[in-house]
Amino acid sequence: MSEETQDTFYNKSLERALQIMNAFRADRQEMTIGQLAEILGLSRATVTRLCTTLAKYDYLRKDLESKKYSLGIRLFDLGSIVFDSFSLRRVASPHLSRLQMKVGKTIYLGVMDNNELLYIDKREDPRNPVSFTSRVGTRRPPYWGMLGIVLMAHLPKRDAERLLQKYPLVGGTKKSITSNEEYMERLSEVRKQGYYVELEEVFEGIGGVSAPVRDFSGNVIASIGVGFISSSVDSKGLKRIIKEVTETAGIISREMGYISKEK
Repeated sequence: MSEETQDTFYNKSLERALQIMNAFRADRQEMTIGQLAEILGLSRATVTRLCTTLAKYDYLRKDLESKKYSLGIRLFDLGSIVFDSFSLRRVASPHLSRLQMKVGKTIYLGVMDNNELLYIDKREDPRNPVSFTSRVGTRRPPYWGMLGIVLMAHLPKRDAERLLQKYPLVGGTKKSITSNEEYMERLSEVRKQGYYVELEEVFEGIGGVSAPVRDFSGNVIASIGVGFISSSVDSKGLKRIIKEVTETAGIISREMGYISKEK
């Protein structure tokens, strides 16, 4: 794009609005119109007009008593969206690929979104003759399979019970859990164990191993899992998959800022 074209699309008002938001720092979290005008070298009228507009859309917040402005909640919302959706996939991506190469099975990454299990990443061996149905963007009930049970296990008890009322358990095989009481007991076991082994509870002949991914606050933000044909994995192979899944979940958690309290 030429300089002439850039000038055509250049917006001075937008630049000044961005300058106002960039003027806030850790050591000056609240400022008056006069302070902003002095820092930016703009007229009070210009700063007033822009601050009023930014406050209308919650990019700034005005204290009615002190008449000072501070950054608004909308910036926090946008930052949370970027952190939760972009950072997790970006951090996890190379580790999911590495895990897939190590175990040669289908790899999933899922999160809880609007009370549903949402698959946000997947790795599958193209040589595998069996293709697993859940794809990136697929939504399932919150309790669904190996990923759902790990995410449910780390919710407050009242939230897990609420979700089971909203989404009644539906059995897909003879091994499916259909009792809320039994499911809640299983959630407790998963929390203590630190991972979950699912054997043909959703689909006949299909199993999986999953583990939680935590963020800097220690909260579980995702679940990583390996899906496989049950007959293709013996006891030795299962132990290896458990080791690889839990280690991978731990690595992703550390890169998300989690510091384990275990010595």
